[in-house]
Amino acid sequence: MKSFLKVTKALSDPSRVKIMKMLQQRMMCVCEIQAALNFAQSTTSKHLQILEDAGLILSKKDGLWVNYMIADGNESPYAASLIGSLKHWLDEDKEIQALIERLPDINRLNICKR
Repeated sequence: MKSFLKVTKALSDPSRVKIMKMLQQRMMCVCEIQAALNFAQSTTSKHLQILEDAGLILSKKDGLWVNYMIADGNESPYAASLIGSLKHWLDEDKEIQALIERLPDINRLNICKR
């Protein structure tokens, strides 16, 4: 029961659903997600931690960057099921469409100037 509730609670927030939909498109760092959603870094990091704790996303360190990507679902059958289903959900949502359309213009090198 705890695993199920952790996954469903993680996806109960619209911002975290948006993050999942963005990560379906490509791997992203915190600064790119932050720029796409216009959130503070601390808010973005908190949302990412909740998604990662639920087994919905993974993080991978790459030099100075921490990249986030959709998990494979091995952590939980509930996470696997929702990851698979979410790929087909909300694609017609205007807010999600607008967010996805902006992603090609969001580049970590331009945002973070590293």
